[in-house]
Formats: sequence, C-alpha cells, structure tokens
Amino acid sequence: MKRLGAAAVIFDDDGHVLLVKHSYGRLNWELAGGAAEPDESIVETALGEVREETGLDVEAEYTSDVYYEPAEDFLHFVFVCHRLDPQAQPRPNLAEISVCGFWPIDELPRPISTFTIRRVRDALAGDGWPLPAIVPHREWLE
Repeated sequence: MKRLGAAAVIFDDDGHVLLVKHSYGRLNWELAGGAAEPDESIVETALGEVREETGLDVEAEYTSDVYYEPAEDFLHFVFVCHRLDPQAQPRPNLAEISVCGFWPIDELPRPISTFTIRRVRDALAGDGWPLPAIVPHREWLE
C-alpha cells in the first residue's frame, strides 16, 4: 500500500524558512512534517505535524508540489503555510525535535538532504496548486 506524507514550508517576514532538527536517525534538518495517519486528510497531516513538532498553529495556503519517492513507494505532499499568530515562535517537541527555527535560504544548516533543499526552492518559486479538495459523502443517482 502506497505511503503518504506531508510537510509544510513556512516563511517568516524576512523570507527565512522554518526547519526542525531531528533528535533521531541522521540528526538532520528537515521541514516540519511526517507520515499520514488513517482517516486524516493530507493537509491535516501537515498542520498536525507542524503543531506537534514546533507548537505552531498554521494554515495551509496552497500545494507547493507533490513528489514520488519510488524506493519507498511514498508520495510527499508539500504545502506552503503561514502562522496563524505571526508573532508566535517555534518551540521544539524534545521527544523528536532537538531544535527548530527560521533560517536564511542561502544559509541552510547541515546536515540537510538535497530533497529538503529542493522542496524549499520549489516553494520559493511560487508555482503551486490549490489545496486538495475534500470529497463529501457520495450520493448515487439512479
């Protein structure tokens, strides 16, 4: 069964991007995000992961891009989001995130994957799509 995940690209007023540093695995810097749970929309996944990892409440503006990772049979949805409270500062959930903060685009911290950099740059391009539409309960017409 194909796996789904979502991440959020969040810029501050200075154009810096929010990144989180994992406290497990490669101890890498990453966009806030994670794997989708059953009965959760992909947008809810992104918003929930941001809240869980950084304590921020955000709203999705548009879909930046969708990526397919064949080795993992994984679809990555990326949404450009903004903070509901523009003054709110991220706080790491120390269970999985050691630190988080906003970084200048040309000074992203290491270690970081080329995939994370690509998603940030693609979001900067601004060539996105609407958010996925929720399909309501279907009614069958006879």
